[in-house]
Amino acid sequence: MVMILAHGAGAPMDSPFIEALAEALDDQGIACVRFEFPYMQKRREDGRKRPPDRQPKLLECFSEVVAAVRQEVGPGARLLIGGKSMGGRMASVLAGEAMAGIRGVVCYGYPFHPPGKPDRWRIDHLSQVSCPLMVVQGTRDPFGKPDELAAQGEIAGISKLVWLDGGNHDFQPPVRHPETQASLIQQAAGHTRQFVADFVAAS
Repeated sequence: MVMILAHGAGAPMDSPFIEALAEALDDQGIACVRFEFPYMQKRREDGRKRPPDRQPKLLECFSEVVAAVRQEVGPGARLLIGGKSMGGRMASVLAGEAMAGIRGVVCYGYPFHPPGKPDRWRIDHLSQVSCPLMVVQGTRDPFGKPDELAAQGEIAGISKLVWLDGGNHDFQPPVRHPETQASLIQQAAGHTRQFVADFVAAS
């Protein structure tokens, strides 16, 4: 099982979060292929922070990586796509465009809406995703909290929604919480393995 894992808007593919998540997924038997969107590649070259590229450019880059990985691992390999925050959202958009060969999507910290703006939901495209999709979300995530999602009712396109108790957008719990960020990331990887077993292996 191979997952193409995209970074979020503000941190690169080797951020501590992505590094820890990729290692945890690997421990679960899911090999990760990481990449960077063009704006992040430029930031790595000159050190200047930039806003993310526009969606068409992000999707073009993502689809090129998918094509390259598919060619490398062969057509028979089970391929997942996913990512942190914006990267997960782009994975879900890409899967909604009927991209052949994608067996599942996993979004870690999905940006359901901008923080403080729960009237601007980013879920309309999810109903177009034809493969299984899982969202792993911290209960303190300002981009989408349990009560806000409960008020939305069932969201078409999401096969499984997992809540990590105490986690924020980076799965970081409060200081006095019994869990740690590392343990919540491990939980996220374990839920990904179970998602593969329950939804992807049978598809």
